[in-house]
Amino acid sequence: MTDTDKPTSSSSIELLSFRVGGQDYSVDIMSVREIRGSAKATSLPHAPSFVKGVINLRGTVLPIIDLAARLGLQTGDKPERNVIIVVDLGARTAGLMVDAVSDILAIPSGEIQPPPDLATDNARTFVSALTIVDGRMIRILDLEAVMPPQSEEVA
Repeated sequence: MTDTDKPTSSSSIELLSFRVGGQDYSVDIMSVREIRGSAKATSLPHAPSFVKGVINLRGTVLPIIDLAARLGLQTGDKPERNVIIVVDLGARTAGLMVDAVSDILAIPSGEIQPPPDLATDNARTFVSALTIVDGRMIRILDLEAVMPPQSEEVA
């Protein structure tokens, strides 16, 4: 196989992998706007419990979602170690608070599998796909499901 025979980018997906609640997750790199260190969020009354508050990001008010709380995982007690992944989803932007960013992965499309159908009628599934990298199961998040409905974003 020569360099010109390598698979094209259309046959793979690039993911930003990170750890949250001791588990490996990822999001499509095309949804990531930036990665920043943790910032003190200003809380909002009546916000969902997983919304830690808002921060000022260069003049834009940005909601911060504690991803561990949103996914129902154990949350860490050390917010100074958290990283914020700023993601864009259409016209909506939010910060996802995670434990640590791991890597950028290029995964061949054939190695991405759908999650098993375990959801009940009222359960939300936050995982759109799964893949295995170096023996670790990486969950690919469905950002549409993770983001709160627009009516819940700001109290």
